Amino acid sequence: MTTEVINVKELHKVDPVFGQISFDNHEQIVFCNDKDTGLKAIIGIHNTVLGPALGGTRMWKYANEWEALNDVLRLSRGMTYKSAISGLNLGGGKAVIIGDSKLDKTPELITKFGEYVNSLSGKYITAEDVGTTTPDMDLIRQSTPYVTGISEAIGGSGNPSPVTAYGVYMGMKAAVKYQFGSEKLEGKKVLVQGIGHVGETLVDFLSKEGALVQITDINESRLEEVSKKYGATIFRGDDLYAADVDIYAPCALGATVNDDTINRIKAKVIAGAANNQLANEVIHGQILKEKGILYAPDFLINAGGIINVYGEIAKYDKAEAMRRTENIYNTTLAIFELANSKGLTTHQAAFAMAEERIEQRKKENAK
Repeated sequence: MTTEVINVKELHKVDPVFGQISFDNHEQIVFCNDKDTGLKAIIGIHNTVLGPALGGTRMWKYANEWEALNDVLRLSRGMTYKSAISGLNLGGGKAVIIGDSKLDKTPELITKFGEYVNSLSGKYITAEDVGTTTPDMDLIRQSTPYVTGISEAIGGSGNPSPVTAYGVYMGMKAAVKYQFGSEKLEGKKVLVQGIGHVGETLVDFLSKEGALVQITDINESRLEEVSKKYGATIFRGDDLYAADVDIYAPCALGATVNDDTINRIKAKVIAGAANNQLANEVIHGQILKEKGILYAPDFLINAGGIINVYGEIAKYDKAEAMRRTENIYNTTLAIFELANSKGLTTHQAAFAMAEERIEQRKKENAK
């Protein structure tokens, strides 16, 4: 789940946290260990200027603890800017549990993790992510109020994936409008990489609009299922990055736009749900700009999930969550205009807009 190639030998030569390549002035890193349940987790709190750090808990079988640390540092930083650019009064945080969610997850382990979240007294609020579910969040809710994405039966908003997919869809339409002159996706060739909950819902939106959807995933049975359900074509080529499509939608792992793939990409728009899609934000963002490929910043267009769970902090209002998510369309267009006028990459423009909001709040807090 890492977003770049990690040289473990080199990592051992630097300080465990402050010297990590992904450390970006994080406020707090919490290491959680419980022998009885087997829990080994890391909570990363990047920034709380705008509000408490909200971000999901990912359970993944990392190759080593350095990889897990790098992941939580990158992901928590991304959440800061995701919330900032979406206009939410939230900071950025994330948590990872080291282990195979299919084999190692137990109610006792999840409950213990909830106790660690509770010990932070609201500075970090958790939610579901890869390897965790709405029932897991319900279990955590028994240990702490600092959890979102709980089931509707107990006052939550349930699975945020459909709202995340809607935000990606809105961002994609904005990118298509900017790149091709019309927001219509009918007839556009779209390759969706990764058809989990978010990817499948995105395929649904695209198919209903008449897009020509191709899908790819490591799970063959899922491919067959989604293909039959929505009439999508399964991509069977040798090189998905060189596919003759208008839009590439990465919805699985991060860093798929990297040194190996970037010069093979034929799509004119990149817009998907995956986090940290650019292996190197500066270098690869610039190459995409030079190649005329329009990149919709991932931390902007995949913000629907956090927008949705943000509503749980007060009284959940689905209509308001959908309105905020739909506004991703306008924000995405504004980012493209800013990038064009300032000669920036779209990632740089999005980052600058989010950073400006954080700095403004710092000044207000200092008064």
